[in-house]
Amino acid sequence: MHLNINRLGEVKEITYKKFAEDIKAMAEALISINAKRIAVIGNNSYEWCVTYLGTETAGKIIVPLDKALTDIEIEKLLKRSEVDVVIYEKKYNNAISNAMNDGVQIKHKICIDENSEKDIIKFEDIIKKGKKILKSNKRKYGKVTIDNKEMYIMLFTSGTTNEPKAVMLSQNNICSNISAIAKHVKLYKTDTLLSFLPIHHTFECTITFLYGTYSGATIAFCEGLRHIADNLKEFQVSVFVAVPLVLETMYKKIQKGIDDSGKEKLINKLKSLSNFLLNHHIDARKFLFKAVLKQFDEYLRVVLYGAAPMNKETIEGYNALGIELIQGYGLTETSPVITAESDERKRPGSVGRPLCNLEVKIVGKDNEGVGEIAVKGPSVMLGYYANKEATKKVLKKGWFYTGDYGYVDKDGFVYVTGRKNDIIVLRNGKNIYPQELEFLINKINFIDESLVYARERNITDTLLCAKIVYNKDLIVKELGDKPEEQYKKLIWEQVKEINKTLPTYKHIKEIIITTEPLDKTTTHKVKRYQEINKLEKIK
Repeated sequence: MHLNINRLGEVKEITYKKFAEDIKAMAEALISINAKRIAVIGNNSYEWCVTYLGTETAGKIIVPLDKALTDIEIEKLLKRSEVDVVIYEKKYNNAISNAMNDGVQIKHKICIDENSEKDIIKFEDIIKKGKKILKSNKRKYGKVTIDNKEMYIMLFTSGTTNEPKAVMLSQNNICSNISAIAKHVKLYKTDTLLSFLPIHHTFECTITFLYGTYSGATIAFCEGLRHIADNLKEFQVSVFVAVPLVLETMYKKIQKGIDDSGKEKLINKLKSLSNFLLNHHIDARKFLFKAVLKQFDEYLRVVLYGAAPMNKETIEGYNALGIELIQGYGLTETSPVITAESDERKRPGSVGRPLCNLEVKIVGKDNEGVGEIAVKGPSVMLGYYANKEATKKVLKKGWFYTGDYGYVDKDGFVYVTGRKNDIIVLRNGKNIYPQELEFLINKINFIDESLVYARERNITDTLLCAKIVYNKDLIVKELGDKPEEQYKKLIWEQVKEINKTLPTYKHIKEIIITTEPLDKTTTHKVKRYQEINKLEKIK
């Protein structure tokens, strides 16, 4: 039982015994410096995992931050979370220094990698400090008590037109979710998981890291997106936690390999044979498609995915080759999983059935039984930190209102049909709030209004686009009376400047400009869906 670490091309094997020792040392050290809230930011790594569990077992509050945030966004979240210790990679030095200059009371900075600055503690030194205390009569680790009704994890949602919300989770929230997931999807000590999704995100953190550790499985850290296929083979990964973007891209490579080999007809015949055998309860897929799976990963037994919809053809394609796909659905506020498929219970198009310790109901059903999905149970958050108003809107008599619309069929399978609000969910699992980007675009002095929407370029690529209404009189003052292409060039340059202030996944990639106002209701609200439907017809 060990964790595989793949950093900078170097592979190390660390036993669970050493992992436990380092967790205890981190906890003891954090107790000794009187830490209260610890922010962690960086790539998926062994050190990140030690920090998370060291913080939790010390009875402190962990605040995982998105490594893709801009320096300005990091500064804001450090301030809002009121952390006093930051454990990070050195590339975030400027963001942390700027936050401290802006009044954030960070007492200790602990750097994961090499850093020569005097006021920074090395990660290895904090571990040594903790181990030294553990050997003395000053140790306090064994006296830590945990209150399951209190916040121990603070997670920030994606940003909206206002500020991202800080979700308060207890250890009971997380642990109850893991124990319920275990009844849907089994992990074993012999399994190896590949960690490549951002580990600050509750989906990756709970499923790959925490559930993987809970099961005593091996966790391998991916070198990067370009190395996924190689790492799957290198570590003989058996359980892969992913998002549709990655799975669809990988499936296209499998299909290309089949096409290039000239064996498409043979593969189709084998699929027909495989389906015939499956109907007679004989599963020969791993044997029939051994050559195909070898170029992908012959050890892979199950893929767990969520965070965005999956192309139906891709699901069927993987299953035909003998790779089981299991979908789950949830939110940060629910720790995160609400529903999941299982080996025994699957239904194409659904997101599975509610976990055994959760209740799900549909509120405000329409004629077709579609309404808002609400959930109740031990994994529902405590609330939003320092935001009682937002908490009251979503937590009502113990029920959490997800903001997603859907329905439940007669067998208890849940289907998500759309978002209550206007969130755009990218195929990599990122949530985009269009109003946030529209607010920035509308600040350009010759822009009257805008509409941000998503366009599917292909099954693996979603583009963020904007329809922008410009003020002809004001832009003429800026450029003079010019052809519209000149105006579009100027507006595009302004949009690119906005992009520079945002994480890459929030970048606007295409624009349409017009002087015609957007369609609105009598109360002057933009008819978003009507506008998007018009744009669909233009394509």
